[in-house]
Amino acid sequence: MSSYRFILSGGGTGGHIYPAIAIAKELEVRYPDAKFLFVGAKDKMEMEKIPQAGYEIKGLWISGLQRKFTFKNLMFPFKLIHSLIVSRSIIKDFKPDMVIGTGGYASGPLLTVASSKGIPCAVQEQNSFPGITNKVLGKKVQKIFVAYHGLERYFPKEKIVITGNPVRQDLLNLTNYKTEEEGFFSQNNDRKTLFVMGGSLGARRVNQLVEKQLNFFKQHNVQVIWQCGKLYYPEYKKYHGEFVKVYDFINDMKLAYVSSDFIISRSGAISVSELALVGKPVFFIPSPNVAEDHQTKNAKAVVDKKAAILLLEDQLDVAFEDAFLKVLSCEELQHSLGENFKALALPNATKDIVDHLEQLLKNRKAAQS
Repeated sequence: MSSYRFILSGGGTGGHIYPAIAIAKELEVRYPDAKFLFVGAKDKMEMEKIPQAGYEIKGLWISGLQRKFTFKNLMFPFKLIHSLIVSRSIIKDFKPDMVIGTGGYASGPLLTVASSKGIPCAVQEQNSFPGITNKVLGKKVQKIFVAYHGLERYFPKEKIVITGNPVRQDLLNLTNYKTEEEGFFSQNNDRKTLFVMGGSLGARRVNQLVEKQLNFFKQHNVQVIWQCGKLYYPEYKKYHGEFVKVYDFINDMKLAYVSSDFIISRSGAISVSELALVGKPVFFIPSPNVAEDHQTKNAKAVVDKKAAILLLEDQLDVAFEDAFLKVLSCEELQHSLGENFKALALPNATKDIVDHLEQLLKNRKAAQS
């Protein structure tokens, strides 16, 4: 049977959306006649990104609980009940053979209903510290795909499969790509190159650091490829010149990766997984403004393996220059950071996840026959 029907749910951030799309595309390769439906939260970015990827999506009226008392928290029980009712209707109409959640509020009610009806369910957790939704769902689903060791503290051990995070497969062949695209950013080959990635919208504190250190980089003959984000580009585009190339957004990240010697990045789960494939010295500056401080935990999981440098936002002014010079001045350290990070990469995550999903489908088929 190749005409399987799959529902996938993940949203709120790109870190939840893109793994869901990657899993769907791999399933589509294996089952060209399969039908796909995504379920997200109304007014969140998945309602735009999923159709752009070519898939249908339905939205639930759902949001998370705020940490402090707000009117939105009073509405949460009503939103949850409404989303459970709508999820029940979606599942009844679509009749999925499997439901897969990759995090985000919408996956909670959807997988709760699906699991209660005996439909095979799985979740994919990107972070080293799982979100509330996946923690709750971990008790209900058959498989939990993770990217970090030690998550048996949060999930039933027998359900956990360490696969890594689904990432873009075009990052697997960066060595050959370099020879074709070298010089795209008009760098001087006699200088080292730092790539600063702050996300599509940008990261204020990271941008402030780079602006402050521009003379420092020039003094040490380091050129900068600076993705400052769309929100901040009007403020920083004035620095574009010989030593600094400023962009609001870089569509082809491979170009920036192959052109750089060092990288400054936030430590969202998907960024960490991609950078492991790149295998270059990375300075992680975690965002402190995320749930349960999971970006710091993601970064520490890499730093503990001597595979990256961790810089906390409130320490940047006193710690950055010494940390950067230590790496810049030691080629042996640069090599070991890159190699140690690359050793943590799990490049076959998407295929491994879908292998396990196929087994769940076979188990269900065998149970029904």
